[in-house]
Amino acid sequence: MIVKRAQPDPPARGAIGRRIPRGDAVLQVTGQVRYAEDIRLPGMLHVKFLRSRYAHARVLRIDTSRACAAPGVIAVITGQDVPFNRMGAIRQDQPVLADDRVRYLGDPLAAVAAETEEAAYQALGRIDVEYDELAAVFDPLQAIEPGAPLLHGDSNVLARQGLRCGDVSSGFAAADLVVEETYRTQVIEQCALETQIVVVVPNAKTGVTVYTPGSRPFAMRTEVARALKKDPSEVRVVGVPSGGAFGGKSDAWLEPAASVLALKTGRPIRAMLTREEEFIASTVRHPIIMRYRSGVDSAGKLLARQVKLYLDTGAYSALGEVTLRKAALMCVGPYRIPGVDVEGLLIYTNNTVSSAMRGFGVPQACFAWESHTDTIACRLGMDPVRLRMLNAYEDGDTTPGGQVLANVGLKTSIREAMQAFGWNQWSRE
Repeated sequence: MIVKRAQPDPPARGAIGRRIPRGDAVLQVTGQVRYAEDIRLPGMLHVKFLRSRYAHARVLRIDTSRACAAPGVIAVITGQDVPFNRMGAIRQDQPVLADDRVRYLGDPLAAVAAETEEAAYQALGRIDVEYDELAAVFDPLQAIEPGAPLLHGDSNVLARQGLRCGDVSSGFAAADLVVEETYRTQVIEQCALETQIVVVVPNAKTGVTVYTPGSRPFAMRTEVARALKKDPSEVRVVGVPSGGAFGGKSDAWLEPAASVLALKTGRPIRAMLTREEEFIASTVRHPIIMRYRSGVDSAGKLLARQVKLYLDTGAYSALGEVTLRKAALMCVGPYRIPGVDVEGLLIYTNNTVSSAMRGFGVPQACFAWESHTDTIACRLGMDPVRLRMLNAYEDGDTTPGGQVLANVGLKTSIREAMQAFGWNQWSRE
């Protein structure tokens, strides 16, 4: 049976809010979409990774000789086999395969390519690694204390981001009430139905074709080309349908190592994480510690706000600096505040690597600023909706970041939500 791909009608005037047909809807519901896991090629090899047993350790020796001799094994690589053994979306601080140190539980040390997944798994147990375990740090506040174990260089503070406007000191001096609170958000794994996966095929021109559900194909090409020390023109990236990502497929997690193996063996390579590996060795949402201090007058007008953010980026930077910038820019909230002082720190720890997840730091900050708003209203004895309406942005307001706002629908949204919830009636009861 041949199913034609449905083509959605072009958006018409006033189409916002309408149901628009998906072009791949029929293929999706009939199971005809071809995901990366569905790709099967002649001679395809399966890749599995040996991962660190320690959160922080020096790697003294890796012996792969027994694994190379195991049945069904075609190749085993370590960091020494990667032409340029560094990767990273912004900073290349992460080895493709760990070299002299491991920095989190699950850091990959070696990759095995074998005829079957079972053979690759069996070979992992034949790789001998000698470690010198080091002290580890798992809390970002402890990581910036003097004497804390260092992951990179001479400081665990990877980046800082500030945002300041107005006279904060005068705002707090004029305040009738000052509220201080600290909020923490937890680790969240994107947990897409499809785990991390890539298929890499070597081509006749000593380059590779990479089939990936990753959401940043040009960045993937850059990462692979850098690792292989090849011109980007020798790396072709083909985007395949994603079985879910939510930000979790933004980094080149498997592509560089799989590409090295494709060139080494001359055969197609398939690398896919198990669900267990997904939880210990893929990226997560940044846990953030957020300290808020706000000054308000007796009528409920916000006068000043200080925010300190501590983002746990884990063992490597990934897209942490993007998350830091967005969190720092948005953490004040959608409210007019004359004096603002924000400082954000991005901090290395020996935790799983944090990177992209939908919102890039803003959902964490939203939880904090709205919880803080409720506390202020409670301390003032004021309806929390009234406090929000009093301070909410309107057209023509300028944010602490300097953006002049237009078409602001916040107050309209609050009013409609109040009506839908019967807020006035509920609050009187």
